[in-house]
Amino acid sequence: MRKRIRTLSKPVKFLSAAAVGGGEEGRGNFGKSFDFLCPDDRFGEKTFERAEGEMARLSLGFALKKGKIPPEDVGCLFTGDLQNQCAATSLGLLSFGIPTVGLYGACSTCTEALICASLWLCESPENSVAAAVTCSHNSAAERQFRTPLEYGAQRAPTAQWTATAAGAFLLGSDGGEGMPEIREIMIGKVVDGCSPDASNMGAAMAPAAADSIVTYLRESGFEPSKFDAIVTGDLGKVGSALAEELCFNEGYDISGNHFDCGCMLYDFSKQDVHAGASGCGCSASVLACHFLPELQKGKYREILFLSTGALMSPTSVMQKQNIAGIAPVIRICGGEK
Repeated sequence: MRKRIRTLSKPVKFLSAAAVGGGEEGRGNFGKSFDFLCPDDRFGEKTFERAEGEMARLSLGFALKKGKIPPEDVGCLFTGDLQNQCAATSLGLLSFGIPTVGLYGACSTCTEALICASLWLCESPENSVAAAVTCSHNSAAERQFRTPLEYGAQRAPTAQWTATAAGAFLLGSDGGEGMPEIREIMIGKVVDGCSPDASNMGAAMAPAAADSIVTYLRESGFEPSKFDAIVTGDLGKVGSALAEELCFNEGYDISGNHFDCGCMLYDFSKQDVHAGASGCGCSASVLACHFLPELQKGKYREILFLSTGALMSPTSVMQKQNIAGIAPVIRICGGEK
């Protein structure tokens, strides 16, 4: 059987990270930790699609400023979003002039970008700094994947709220004293979610998340308790419970240290987000404004991080195709002081 876990030839450090969000994110659990928030979700733009691109621009700008790194020092940018042909990040990050690789893994794109950036850095000693940026916008996603905003369609209890958020990360092999680092990666496998229901993406992504977690634990020989947190991207309430059950059926109880960004981003007691958050910006912003700072402070020693993606399109949903899921994995360790 082929080995799926890859230990990086050299540790890849987070040099800096930044998170940008909208009004709903500002009212959520990490509102005070975002680098920038825009209450009206427009970010000074005339359309929500252009606002999503501006979020990407702002997040990378903040990450560059915090890391004290000029754009010309970034060798490659790995980026993606939820708009058709990844238009938001392609156009939003145009002004930086950085060589770019566009990615699409749906809501798993954050981890996918971090994996690609890590591999690029390890490929040659000349590759010193890489960037990863992902974003999503609730209003842009709603009218692309579901119904026009003006329609006011009723949402199912299992539906999730696409985060209006962006996360940007600068990675490098040198510098970043005391910063967390990526030591292992595992590329995700496409898994049939066994459901065509676009209003219950958490359940459709859960089999892929469980497959990745179980595969990693079996191949590594680690127990779930090895990690301070096993972090999934945006399964929400429904998908999180299902993923835990699927892992338990395979002999792994992750319920004690499993955290889902889709369940963490918003305050369920105050915000009507139904089953939780989703979107490319969900796991990216929670990683940037919560988990990385906690790793840096020493609250966590190491985490298993896997953004989760529902691989579908408006056409595939209308044709009643099952929604497939994918969940790439990275192992992040706290930086040595």
